[in-house]
Order: sequence, then structure tokens, then C-alpha cells
Amino acid sequence: MRPDHEKKTEIQTSNTRPFSGLRAVLLAASFAVSAASLLAQQAAAPATTAITLDEALSRARTNEPTFATASAANRLASLDRSIARSALLPTAVYHNQFLYTQPQRTPNSPPATSPRFIANNAVHEYISQASVTETIGAQQFNAVARAATALAVATAELEVARRGLTATVVSLFYTSLATDRKLIVAQRAATEAASFTDLTQKRESAREVAHADAVKAQLLQQQRDRDLADARVQADKSRLELAVLLFPDPRTPYTLTFPDTPPNPPSRTEVEAALAKRNPELQSALASSRLARLNVTAAALAYLPDLSLNYSYGIDAAQFAAHAPDGTRNLGYSASATLDIPIWDWFTTQNKLRQSRINRDTARIILTNTQRRLVAQLEEFYAEATIAHDQLKSLSDSVATATESLRLTRLRYSAGEATVLEVVDAQNSLTTAELAREDGTVRYQTALANLQLLTGTI
Repeated sequence: MRPDHEKKTEIQTSNTRPFSGLRAVLLAASFAVSAASLLAQQAAAPATTAITLDEALSRARTNEPTFATASAANRLASLDRSIARSALLPTAVYHNQFLYTQPQRTPNSPPATSPRFIANNAVHEYISQASVTETIGAQQFNAVARAATALAVATAELEVARRGLTATVVSLFYTSLATDRKLIVAQRAATEAASFTDLTQKRESAREVAHADAVKAQLLQQQRDRDLADARVQADKSRLELAVLLFPDPRTPYTLTFPDTPPNPPSRTEVEAALAKRNPELQSALASSRLARLNVTAAALAYLPDLSLNYSYGIDAAQFAAHAPDGTRNLGYSASATLDIPIWDWFTTQNKLRQSRINRDTARIILTNTQRRLVAQLEEFYAEATIAHDQLKSLSDSVATATESLRLTRLRYSAGEATVLEVVDAQNSLTTAELAREDGTVRYQTALANLQLLTGTI
């Protein structure tokens, strides 16, 4: 017989084998679930969207509330014009009515069939008529003209809102693009500062330069690291401000794409011609002035009479039938013409006429002021775009010169012919030139967009 401890060992071994197999299965299942979760997360990771300026404008028009309000106002004005046109046409209704009047009774006599109210025609009266009504007056035609002009104003205001949104998107687009490029500049400057710090430390270890050179390089590197952090925060801020107009979730990742070579500014002749035809502010002021004149006409037309015509066909009888019990035909027609001549309204029409004239004079002042302001903006935006475009090449040349200067200065420093201050100055000059180039690009793109918005070409 086997000892008892051997039996216990065998029992324990046999009991632990199933648990070991179960543990292996659970571990395998856990690894499978983890792998599946990782794959699902990778599959669910949002892809970065490439956004051009045109796509940014299209997305912003569907998300911005001010533009949506202006668009709704334009649609409402279009419906108002349709309503005003419909007022010129006859209206038709089919009128059905039953009237009961208490009959007239006399003592010691059978019930009478005459109504007690003399204004009514019978005890039981049935009315079923088709009625066509038309009102003819100068005010109706003026209302159509005013509605059409109001639609023109709403259309111009919609264009103003669209271009205002476009200006906002363009500014945010180029600002975000500039902050991204400035972030690249800050990263390059930080890398350059770290490389120079490493160079000074090696030369200090070789006893070729003083410890002050390494300290100066470290101070510059620390400043460049802070600049890099600030540039990263500014880039994230600009991207979020633009993403609010583009995406339901502002945290959606995206990249901005734009041609590296900006277009040339248009000629002065093209700008002036486009300004006269396509500027929405000028069109809005012109339409508002015309609407004010039509309001004066509408107020004056209140002195004229209105003619109303009515034609009705059907029955108005004591029976709801085409024929009466005696065979008389109940179907018939009636027509009426009404001319209302205004006589006295306690100077109400006169005061409304004065109000409309005040509004007309105000609209004229707004129109002339808009024209003067547009002329000034044309001169300002065209000069800004021209000068900014001319400076782009100079800014690029400055970057190239500063890059070469830094390269040569570092070579001279490595050879012991230049001081650490010269290298630091060359690094600062290159960083300043690169940032100025990005600012100049944004300046030109913004000035060109303002000019295009002014002339209606964007």
C-alpha cells in the first residue's frame, strides 16, 4: 500500500489540473478580448480630415446661426412677395349657413311663417353660395412693389451675412494655418537651440570655450522651449476656434490645405468694375432707399378710394334645395360694387406720410454714406493687398539670408572665430525672419480676401 502523504499529493494534483486548464482558457479569452478591443479602438479612431478654404466656407454656412437667421429672413421675404401678389387676384369661398329666427305669432291664430326679426328673411333660411371678391386699389399694387423691394433688401442682407461669415472663416483659416507654421518654426528653433547647447557643452568639456558660453546656450534653449509650448497652445486655440464653425465636435482632428503660392491681386480696373456691380452693402442701401420711397407712395395712396367687387351664386331660401315647393327656382346670383372714399381720419394719413418721408431722407443719408465708405475701403484694401504681395518675396529672401547667416556663424563658432553672442543673434534673426514671413503671408491673404469680399468675387 502507498503511504497516506502520497495519496494526498495525488489527490491534490488531480484536483489542481482542471483549475490549471480553466486558468489557461480564461487567460486566452482575456488576451483575445484585449486584442479585439484594441483593434476596435484603432478602427474607431477618427481619420484626420483635410480641409480646404472652400470646404471650410461650405461647412460654416451650415453651422453658423447668424447666417441661418439671414437665410430664413430671405425666405420669409420671398413668401411675403408671393402673398402680396396673391392679394391682386380674386378670392373665392363657398359659403354655407343656416339661420333660424323665432316666428311671429298672434293670439288665437295658427303659427305664422314670418320671422319675428324684420331684418331676417324667413324663419328657416339656408344659404349656400360661391362668392368671388376682388379689391382694386393703388395700394395693392404698391404693396407688391414694396414686397419685391423688401425681398431685394433681404437678399442683399443675406449676401452681407454670407460675406461676413466668409471674412470670419477666412481670418480663422489663415490664422490657424499661420499658427501651425509658427509651431513648426518654434520646433525648429527649439531643435536648433538644443543642438547649439550640445555643441557648447562639448567645446566646454574640451576646454575650448568658457562655461559662460554653455550657460548662454542653455538660457536660449529654455526660452525656445517656452516659446514652443506657447506656440503649441496658440495653434490648438486657433484650431478649436475654427473647428467650432466646421464640425459638430470641435475636437475633431483636421488638417488645413492651401496652395503654397498665393494668387496675384486683381487689377484696379477689375476691382472697380466688380465693386459697382457686386457689392452687397451697396445693393442693400440702394434697395432700402427704394423701399423708403415706395413707403412714401403707399402713405400717399391712402387718400385714394378703393373699389371692391363681389359676385355670389347659389341659394338663399327657406329650403335647402334647388327648387321651392311651388316649383320656384332657388338658384340665383347677386353682384355688388363698393367704392370707399376716404373723407376724414383725424390727420392719421398725413402723419403716416410725414413718417415715411423722414425714413426716406434717412435712407438717402445711409446710401450716400455707404458709397463714400466703400470708396475709402477700396483704396485701403487695394493698397494693403498690393504692398503685402510685394513684400512676400522680400520676406522669403530674408529667411534665406538668415538661414545662411546662421550656418556660417555656427561654422565660425566651431572654428573658434565667432562668439556665442553672434550665434545667438543669428538664431534670433532666423526665428524672427521666419515668423515675419508667416505674418506677411497671413497679412496678404487677409487683405486679398477683404478685397474679394468687397468686390463680391469670393
